[in-house]
Amino acid sequence: MLIKLDSVAKRYRDAQGNYIQAVDGVSLVIPSNKVFGIIGKSGAGKSSLVRLISLLEKTDSGAVYYDDKRVDNLSKKDLIAQHRRIGMIFQNFNLFASRTAAKNIAYPLEICGVPAETIKVRVKELLELVGLSDRGNAPVSTLSGGQKQRIAIARALANNPDILFCDEATSALDPQTTRSILKLIRDIQKKMNLTVVMITHQMEVVRDACDEVAVLDSGKVVEQGTVAEIFENPKSSVTKDFLSHITGAESTNESEREDGMNIVHWASDEGRYVLHFTGKSPDKSLVSEISKKFDVDVNIKAGGIHKLSANEKVGILLVDITGEEKNVKDSLAYLKENGVITEVV
Repeated sequence: MLIKLDSVAKRYRDAQGNYIQAVDGVSLVIPSNKVFGIIGKSGAGKSSLVRLISLLEKTDSGAVYYDDKRVDNLSKKDLIAQHRRIGMIFQNFNLFASRTAAKNIAYPLEICGVPAETIKVRVKELLELVGLSDRGNAPVSTLSGGQKQRIAIARALANNPDILFCDEATSALDPQTTRSILKLIRDIQKKMNLTVVMITHQMEVVRDACDEVAVLDSGKVVEQGTVAEIFENPKSSVTKDFLSHITGAESTNESEREDGMNIVHWASDEGRYVLHFTGKSPDKSLVSEISKKFDVDVNIKAGGIHKLSANEKVGILLVDITGEEKNVKDSLAYLKENGVITEVV
């Protein structure tokens, strides 16, 4: 299902009675049957925006469309029906402690009046889908964080939704569990042809799970595109800051990491230039070439390869390039001509 936002806005009153513009005229198209990320720092308006997109709150102005149907102005009866076609996953799982794993999954089916035998079959299917077929009778208190999120995912899918919203769904999980949950969501998206909207403050989540992304800042979309485009050529300062935290490589002397980034970093500083090697970059020794061709010294401080969710790779080098000013400029221009995106830190 395609989602379209047309100049959507929302503001709230703070404790002092002042208005805060949480969402400021956002226009956005979220493609059907894709994993779409919305990333922003704390206070950027992510959670407010997802509440508008998922119809949990009404907009102050603007319109929300599912396919060609406007849905932000539905009657109460139609809104309830539409909500049943939407799945939601939250950071804190929101499971019923008094119910078993299976009973948590069954809950949305029960309130829709689905027959008990049908519920039993559906719950079994969903437990198998999320890899917990043997944990149906387990009390929620006995489940790990990753297992709880898998049950929450199964519950969100109970009514065969058209859209799945994930609001910081992996923020409470350790990195290894996060990767397994993101893989599960991508696998489910492909099997069920879902439109998945992931709200996050972690660029790693975007890298590992999403096909396209919108970057939010102060309630506005400041950048959007495919994940490869954003990683290859970030334009906004917010996006560059997000990327710096995963290209900067806080860990040293690593040849391979499990978080989707193979990296080596051996200097305390990170160099003046960031070189992004994309699919458009030719397969030749460009760094060696510019050193010889333009008589410049290239000191590589760090290097890495981002493995994107769409089976694409983006290479990154953090370097210093020194020499005559004209030679340095010419070498950067040569890199650009050969498809390397250069950025001054």
